[in-house]
Amino acid sequence: MFKKERPIPPELVKLRILNYRAKLTEKEKLQLSNKEKGYAGELEFDCLIRDLDTLVINELLLEFGETFFQIDTLIIFYGRIYLIDIKYYEGEYCYEDGLFKTIAGSEKKDPMLQLNRCHSELRQLLQKYRYNYPIDAFLVFNNPQFTLFQPSPNPQIILPTQVNSFIKKLYKMPSKLSDVHHKLADLLVSLHKTENPYVRLPKYDYDTVEKGINCGSCHSFDVTVSRTKIACKDCGCQELVEVAVLRNVEELRILFPDIRITTNLIFEWCKVIDSTKMIRRILKKNFKAIGNTKNSYYE
Repeated sequence: MFKKERPIPPELVKLRILNYRAKLTEKEKLQLSNKEKGYAGELEFDCLIRDLDTLVINELLLEFGETFFQIDTLIIFYGRIYLIDIKYYEGEYCYEDGLFKTIAGSEKKDPMLQLNRCHSELRQLLQKYRYNYPIDAFLVFNNPQFTLFQPSPNPQIILPTQVNSFIKKLYKMPSKLSDVHHKLADLLVSLHKTENPYVRLPKYDYDTVEKGINCGSCHSFDVTVSRTKIACKDCGCQELVEVAVLRNVEELRILFPDIRITTNLIFEWCKVIDSTKMIRRILKKNFKAIGNTKNSYYE
């Protein structure tokens, strides 16, 4: 069972919004593309292990000794814990003498170093809470278009052709769990941090991002507004005005979590709706109004 489902990474959510509300550089677009591929690879792996009769915790961000470390998938079995880092790399790579690089010779960050660091920090964190389960760490490459050349097999590295046998092994692991295992899972979920201070996002501010209601399907800003619906001129998608406004309010709150939501702000943000009364009605219906003056805002 999934003790913690895998959310869309917050940085990916922001990058998706910025992709159509700001002008991303080629480097930033590559960052978005890599995040999308990585998330897709993680979801593929989730599908393979969803029926495991044990505890699975996805996407953990933990802190130990003022250092943050991230775990893609953690599986709690009866006698041990599996720490799994999922990589959806594509292309041909070689790994030798601690160097991880493309066939063309471009050196990349060594994913084994990251895995081993997570392994060490997780072990120390668990020891702090008096849990001494053995931890096995694995690096899973699950993109079928990935090839890795290495001088000798590494049991910690699961290549695309080995994924199926690895999954079969997981399903054969002892999974009779006690209250202690469930308490451990609850502890780890409670320790999860929601914000990663090391995430690097493109710089943006309210004045420079694109304003206006965008299409919920293709994200085009070329839309028309009727009394009840928003229609996209590019793809023809239609959406209720209230739904579209709320979706765009959510985008604003994601980009600017500390901003105060007011009728005038949302009127300016949505841009194509020419009625502040309509905006106010939607906000009053879906949020809690704070104050009864022109300076009131919504939470």
